Amino acid sequence: MYNRATRNIVLSALFIALGIIIPILFHAVGMGSVFLPMHIPVILAGFFLDPLYSICVGALTPILSSLMTGMPPLIPTLPIMVFELSTYSLLVSIIYKKLKQNVFTSLIVSMLAGRVVAGLVAWVLVTFFSVKMLPPLVYIYTSIVNGIPGIIIQLILIPIIVMLVERRLKHG
Repeated sequence: MYNRATRNIVLSALFIALGIIIPILFHAVGMGSVFLPMHIPVILAGFFLDPLYSICVGALTPILSSLMTGMPPLIPTLPIMVFELSTYSLLVSIIYKKLKQNVFTSLIVSMLAGRVVAGLVAWVLVTFFSVKMLPPLVYIYTSIVNGIPGIIIQLILIPIIVMLVERRLKHG
């Protein structure tokens, strides 16, 4: 028997686990901030999960990773990533599954919105909590520039994975 809630819970656990394990491999060779390995499973979650579950994956993945591995650091990166990744996953889920837009539109809109949200959270941290970090616009600029290889990988790899999984699910 097919149960949507069970499917969402199991897939959520899978995406969270991948979001913790894959970055460990990349950070072991010092490439985590360049290839953005936590982003891929979180964004993929948006394509395959309902919005509520996808936002939970986006929030829980960096929190659990930080608690288990120390990556991302608690301040300032963790709160920024919680909101950024939640935005990616939630918007992908809404745009792709609810609004029926294509993979690229869903991916690009969510990636842009997630970075705007990251900038807003950075601004809140600096303005209201006196967190010592780069100015928010500089932080976002450097994270985008440093993450260009990861962004390119996401734009290539994620649509391929979505297409292959959907094809497999459709044709058994």
